[in-house]
Amino acid sequence: MSTVSHDHVIGDDHDHAHGAPVGWRRWLYATNHKDIGTLYLVFSFTMFMVGGVMALMIRSELFEPGLQIVRPEFFNQMTTLHGLIMVFGAIMPAFVGFANWMIPLQIGAPDMAFARMNNLSFWLLPPAALLLVASLFTPGGATAAGWTLYAPLSVQMGPGMDLGIFAIHILGASSIMGGINIVVTILNLRAPGMTLMKMPMFVWTWLITAFLLIAVMPVLAGAITMLLFDRHFGTSFFNAAGGGDPVLYQHVFWFFGHPEVYIMILPAFGIISQVIPTFSRKKLFGYSSMVYATASIAILSFMVWAHHMFVTGLPVAGQLFFMYATLLVAVPTGVKVFNWVATMWRGSMTFETPMLFAIGFLFVFTMGGFTGLILSIAPLDVAMHGTYYVVAHFHYVLVAGSLFALFAGWYYWAPKWTGFMYNELRGKIHFWGSLISFNITFFPMHFLGLAGMPRRYADYPAQFTDFNQVATLGAFWFGLMQVYFLFWVALPAYRGGEGHVAAGDKPWDGAEGLEWTLPSPPPFHTFETPPVVE
Repeated sequence: MSTVSHDHVIGDDHDHAHGAPVGWRRWLYATNHKDIGTLYLVFSFTMFMVGGVMALMIRSELFEPGLQIVRPEFFNQMTTLHGLIMVFGAIMPAFVGFANWMIPLQIGAPDMAFARMNNLSFWLLPPAALLLVASLFTPGGATAAGWTLYAPLSVQMGPGMDLGIFAIHILGASSIMGGINIVVTILNLRAPGMTLMKMPMFVWTWLITAFLLIAVMPVLAGAITMLLFDRHFGTSFFNAAGGGDPVLYQHVFWFFGHPEVYIMILPAFGIISQVIPTFSRKKLFGYSSMVYATASIAILSFMVWAHHMFVTGLPVAGQLFFMYATLLVAVPTGVKVFNWVATMWRGSMTFETPMLFAIGFLFVFTMGGFTGLILSIAPLDVAMHGTYYVVAHFHYVLVAGSLFALFAGWYYWAPKWTGFMYNELRGKIHFWGSLISFNITFFPMHFLGLAGMPRRYADYPAQFTDFNQVATLGAFWFGLMQVYFLFWVALPAYRGGEGHVAAGDKPWDGAEGLEWTLPSPPPFHTFETPPVVE
């Protein structure tokens, strides 16, 4: 890809907005994609820390058998809020933040298509997060029905459940607006010459993810609205006494919930597909097959939801269908993993922090994928459903998948955003500390699950003590590594100084794409005149 010269790209200083507004108005009224991207990232890291504190409360209680620190009811509120906050407050907003920052820069667009809707979609998030946290202080506390909010338990909860339902409605509205904005931006605002099959992989994965968001967030809204009506308006959607069916809730929820887990991993695939070619100094192997594999995963994600329900009494034909459909997801995912490995094969690889996180992602995400294959086998799942084996599986794909990819993306693009290089040694400390402590935390959970330890319990028999203690120590170490990242890696890089070198326009010599044709940090308005992609 080559672009036109810089003076055409950046535009002059006497633009319509005269550079950036200052003070609190800049953030409250933000319509600039870079500012909104930053807001999303700051919000998501804040919620990541809040959800992390809840995780450490869970792990502290599980350090030994018996009830040590919290009541079982509060323990269940912690597990529920930890899940909701990490999914809707940390991982999803972080990827939307990356989308806001990078998609216009990567496709040569001046901004997102709907700038004011972009502002609204962000400012819905803080009140929703406040509702979730505030539900802890209602009579009876927050919802304790698990992040899936299964009926009939969720029908019987106190007012904290209602706050949770409203919070999820607001978060869902934000996601739908973000998804619409991303689709329209990518389809309508690409630079001249950038055909769909010339777009960077990160843009492709987000285009597909945005369609998933628009398709499934209304399904979740429907499920929790029916829940609200069962709770307050005398309906019986999920109440067996009134002719309803609690398993109907599971069907509706997982029809949202399974595409949702791909919403949280496809943008991660996009980031990894940008980082690995850069540090391998090679083009991405099999670009078009990566695009088709991403689309295949998205389509298949609508056909596998009942693999979460193998123990609800599905007919055998249904179990077989969902088992085979789930196994089929491994094919496009395997295509991606082989393509990443083939990209690295015989490349001139260097191992800066973004590449370390990308390779760490490959290694640990593949392990999580294999445990997912094991859980997809219906007879095996019957034994492991609702145990710590499942907890281990989804933390391997969500923490080592989504989170490691987010860190890879931050280390890769932050020099472009800030104009300063992060400290490479500290980045490597963050990577190795996170990778080792992550495995110390979650690997023992496979054995706990195989031995039959159920999840979401505040107490357990004494024979599970050793592995739980190992997991708890690992969890505290992992949490400390993220505090280290904030104070010793991220904030110094944003402030500059302290021996941080200027990044230059293209800090990575293998990097390709329009974003590297701009100065670091990019000016407030970029691509006033669209670049020409040849």
